[in-house]
Amino acid sequence: MENYESLNDALNDLRKRGYEADFEPQSDCLYCSDLDLRLYEEEFHIDEVHRFEGRSEMEDSVVVYALTSPTGLKGTIVDGQGFSLVNSSLEFANGQQSPPGITG
Repeated sequence: MENYESLNDALNDLRKRGYEADFEPQSDCLYCSDLDLRLYEEEFHIDEVHRFEGRSEMEDSVVVYALTSPTGLKGTIVDGQGFSLVNSSLEFANGQQSPPGITG
């Protein structure tokens, strides 16, 4: 897995590798407004997680998740609030407390 210097580097590379859909977490699913598509827990797998720490405080951190659906759709989630916001929406996807592969 790559170690990226910045959020933009990560997103650009992930898009080049086919992670083109932009998802946002909702209470029971991930939603892509461009495709008007919802993915529920059994409908996606987290492939990669990249964490970028802010210079001053934890609240400045950003996490990027790369995910794939069983149909082959690939997308990303950018959590600008830090790991804890999206973690509750994503932990059901892999049945674990923390997604694997956190880099930073």
